[in-house]
Amino acid sequence: MRAALNWAALLALASLSSLGAQTLRDRAQSGNPQAQTALGKLYRDGEGMRQDLAEAARWFRQAAAQGYPEAENCLGFLYDYGAGLPIDHQEAARWYRKAAGQGYAEAQFNLGSMYDSGQGVPVDHAEAARWYRKAAAQGDADAQFDLGVMYEQAQGVPQDYAEAARWYRRAAEQGSAIAALSLGSLYADGRGVARDPVEAARWVRKAADLGLASAQYRLSLAYSAGLGVPQDAVAAYEWMDLAVFRARGPVRERYSAERDALASRMTPQQVADAQRRAAAWKAARPH
Repeated sequence: MRAALNWAALLALASLSSLGAQTLRDRAQSGNPQAQTALGKLYRDGEGMRQDLAEAARWFRQAAAQGYPEAENCLGFLYDYGAGLPIDHQEAARWYRKAAGQGYAEAQFNLGSMYDSGQGVPVDHAEAARWYRKAAAQGDADAQFDLGVMYEQAQGVPQDYAEAARWYRRAAEQGSAIAALSLGSLYADGRGVARDPVEAARWVRKAADLGLASAQYRLSLAYSAGLGVPQDAVAAYEWMDLAVFRARGPVRERYSAERDALASRMTPQQVADAQRRAAAWKAARPH
């Protein structure tokens, strides 16, 4: 799990009143690394005060100098993305490593990502998998998904579809849409799990309900063909319409063309029903 702070009430107060912010600042100025990190996050996110990334970095640095892992990770992130500090992937990796070495899951994931991509450190998929595993074991859903990808693609670990399915499942159960779609794909193909079109459609549906356009597209195809779900032209159009809504660029154009092809085989009433259902889905999930 990500390292927890006992500052939830103080943060809420700081966000709501100048008195709370002053209390937090007083504790930060007295050298408390938790308060320094919390104040840095408020400046970083612009919560209850004007956003000031340079000021955020200053407070993170003070807490990081005391070896506080959340601050080390936050400082690494600012270097990683050039937020208030010059982009410096090597410096980002250095701070991530400090926090990761203390068992901070988010930093372990971030360091694994750097080894995966070769930013700030040489590409080393085995080292990436090692850090992903540490974070995944603590319940980090992003790390669980990426570890699943490494097992599926044989990057840094031997190819093992059953292990891929296990890690995808753990991430999907925490609400990771891409992990749910990936697990659905394994069920569809019978890799690492018994082939099961119904189970495949169930996991794809979870990802689609979370708004993942590629999952909505896959679910539309399933309804068109009756794979794991009853064949249903209205549902197929509904999910393709939602995929068009969520997608961007050339992918959106392709989905739009496929939606038009579906409409050409439907009655006007069926299209209207599908559009109404898609509109209701969008209204229920405005974000």
